[in-house]
Formats: sequence, C-alpha cells, structure tokens
Amino acid sequence: MKNLILTLVLSALFFGCQSVHDHPHEDQPIEQEELYSYDVEEKITSIGIALSKPGAPVANYVNAVRTGNLIFMAGKGPNLPEGGYVTGKVGVDLTVEEGYEAAKLVAAAQLSALKAEIGDLNKVVRIVKVLGMVNCTPDFGNQPEVINGFSDTMVEIFGERGKHARAAVGMGSLPRNIAVEIEMIVEVQE
Repeated sequence: MKNLILTLVLSALFFGCQSVHDHPHEDQPIEQEELYSYDVEEKITSIGIALSKPGAPVANYVNAVRTGNLIFMAGKGPNLPEGGYVTGKVGVDLTVEEGYEAAKLVAAAQLSALKAEIGDLNKVVRIVKVLGMVNCTPDFGNQPEVINGFSDTMVEIFGERGKHARAAVGMGSLPRNIAVEIEMIVEVQE
C-alpha cells in the first residue's frame, strides 16, 4: 500500500500536478486569440451584405443550437430584401446563375441568425460543414454550382476559415417552393 501511495505521489509530481494558482480565477476574463487581421462585420458590409434581425422560426424548432463551441444552424432560405423569398425550381424557373444569387442571399440570412446567436461574427473560428439543398428537377445536375453562391461568400468573408466540408444535393421540392435551403455548422470561440 505504501508503494502504491508513493507511486501515485511521484507520478503526480513527475507529470506536473498544477496548483490552483496556475489557472486564472473564474472571475478573470481569459484573453481570446484574435482570429482575423480585419473586422469580419465590416468586411460583410463592404461586400454589400446587410445583416438583419432573423425572423422567428415558422415551426417547432430554433434558429441555432450550441453544443460546446459548435453552432448548428437550422436551414434557411433565400430571403429577398424587400420581403418574401426567391422561389421556383432551378433549371426550370431559375437559371443556375439565379440559383447562385439565391444561395448568396441564404448566406446573409445564416450570418444574421449566427450573429443573433453569438453576438460577434469575429468569434467564428471555422465554417465547418454546409448542407445545400436545391429545388430542382430530377435531371438537374448543377447543384454544386448553385451552392457555390453560399460557399464563395463564406470564403470571401472568412478567408481560409470559411472553407468547409459540404454536400450540395437536389430536392424534388422545398418548403414554400424556395429555390435553395442551406444549413451550416460553425465552430466559434467560447
């Protein structure tokens, strides 16, 4: 028993047991690493995106769920600045280019909802994952080109931190006949 206690004590000393004084007190703020050499929200404004207060969800869900330092964003559609949505099937009612522009509108909607959740978009560590859904016919195959409107916007704003894993898929229909719906997962500073 004596040997076991001695081994435990020596192990603790060898592996560097830290005292309470080695850690900042809970009431003292921990200095956060600066992630960007520019202000993300100023960058958003400079490229012509206006953030707005996100609307309330239309059903029994929330705009965002945080677990640890990950934010899971609910799917958003392409809100028009004057109200309403971009609607129709891409490849029939809308061109690929119009779908691309609709996906850029979803970027604005997602960033608005993310800002409402975390308060400051300079806290974004990484856009982790994007799921882009395109309202289209079964023979349409340009979903990646449409969802690039969202992805290109994230990279333009966040640089390398905006590059993400992604799926771009076709759907037979989307709620309220919106042209695209996009979800994302974001890593943020705590």
